[in-house]
Amino acid sequence: MSKTKIAERSESMSSSKTGKFKVLVADKLNKQGLEWIQGQADAELVNKPGLSEDELAAIAGDHDAMIVRSGVQVTARVLENPGRLKVIARAGVGVDNIDLDAATNHGILVVNSAEATTTTTAEHAFALLMALARNIGPAHKTMVEGGWDRSKFQGQQLAGKTLGVVGFGRIGRTVAERALAFEMNVVAYDPFINAETAMDGRVRMYPSFEEMIPHVDIVTFHVPMNDQTAGMLGRKTFAMAKPGLRVVNAARGGIVDEEALLEALDSGKCDAAALDVYTEEPLPADHPLRNHPKVLLTPHLGASTAEAQQAVSMDAAGAALSFLRGEGVKGAVNAAGLRLDLGPVQQRYADLAQRMAGLISPLVTERVHEVTFEVVGDELESAASTLLRLALVGLLKEHLTVPVNIVNVMHVAEQRGIKTRTVKRDEGKFGSQLALEINAGEDGHTPRIVGRVYDDLKPRIVEINGYHMDMVPAGQMALVQNKDKPGIIGMVGNEFGQAGVNIADMTISRRDDTALMVLKLDSPATEDLINRLKNRDEILRVANVKLPAERE
Repeated sequence: MSKTKIAERSESMSSSKTGKFKVLVADKLNKQGLEWIQGQADAELVNKPGLSEDELAAIAGDHDAMIVRSGVQVTARVLENPGRLKVIARAGVGVDNIDLDAATNHGILVVNSAEATTTTTAEHAFALLMALARNIGPAHKTMVEGGWDRSKFQGQQLAGKTLGVVGFGRIGRTVAERALAFEMNVVAYDPFINAETAMDGRVRMYPSFEEMIPHVDIVTFHVPMNDQTAGMLGRKTFAMAKPGLRVVNAARGGIVDEEALLEALDSGKCDAAALDVYTEEPLPADHPLRNHPKVLLTPHLGASTAEAQQAVSMDAAGAALSFLRGEGVKGAVNAAGLRLDLGPVQQRYADLAQRMAGLISPLVTERVHEVTFEVVGDELESAASTLLRLALVGLLKEHLTVPVNIVNVMHVAEQRGIKTRTVKRDEGKFGSQLALEINAGEDGHTPRIVGRVYDDLKPRIVEINGYHMDMVPAGQMALVQNKDKPGIIGMVGNEFGQAGVNIADMTISRRDDTALMVLKLDSPATEDLINRLKNRDEILRVANVKLPAERE
């Protein structure tokens, strides 16, 4: 979108204040949210859930705001003729059903109501924790079947037990507050919180999950699902845990390796597990978890309370109207228009910065202390702040449950104790370039990636962690770091072949006694393939990476 079009959209927003804002509710919304909109003097409610894509596309541009939940797909087709539409509000957390690129290209702000479900989701996780400790599920089943066996269901008190919280954002902290009230010892791990302790020293922060897991009696997960968290609790980490570990997962399916969990339950390594989320949902009727005597299951109920549904509807409506009224932005997911001041070459470097961050992000496995962004060349110096923000968004967004964009990313980093530093250097013999370095972990681990844009305007990665290369980062990819031994390339190729994943291109670089393979794939590596590779001693690290397709 041009600057002229943005100016026109701004004038439209200002002039609309003389009349009422038309708010299209295109999905089933809580009654209180609808009534709140109707009660606003400057708002006109248009309640039309259940429209087809064509029907929604035909009327979307007639409204100032659109509110949806997860049942409606706001596609590029729907946004093709945006008209007066200025904001889309998602009543809930995820925005997978909204085409963010299309919305951003048309200058439409996308917001969500992530904070509204914090308490509800945390309460459900803690309810599972309590039920697990006192064997509520199997005891209830015995009672309704006519039994009475008090000794069989002797439980454990929570006071004095150590709870490990994985992911210390809003929900993780809310769970920790409740655990502390129950006189539990609370420790936590979050790779993007750079502090020894949290919550006024009451919670010890560990630098890695592997260092935390041996010290806990119960572990609860509150992280997004990505390559770094997939199978986080698996065979390797179960082996590090105390005997009798209890597991709660109300975050995302796949964070706990279900096969490894069943093995640990059967061996006694894991005493019990409470799950609200699963690798496959709905959980298959014949899944072995359903009838396991040590497992408590609920059907993804984390945000399912009347209060939460009321809150997300009210928050979504409030955020949309606040933006239209010029009162500010709450819960922003995208950052419409903020790249438009960049010149053509700067925009190519903006694209490169995001690709670099997306590629290096899987190599960040410990808490981040500092991010250094190096800009080489006069042309990039004036855009350094914007490029840094874009890189930070690409680096942090897969690791956080909060929405991150170039508007709020510096604040998000500051909240987590992450320092940022920009270094500007004169143009060298290779011309302009960007470098992103992340200081993470107690041992000073510093993942580093370097990129350049050449005369063909294609983004290129020229170095990752001292591994030199020349490749265009685009599409579905995988990173495999391994010990530099004979046969590893063949083994990796064989594993991908057996999994039915075709390797379209491969870049290999060696350094000291290790090597890095950067693979371009025709389809994503499966979770099972990733876990199989992770469990091999020769493989040091493996991760899926999904980047935008190569630009023309």
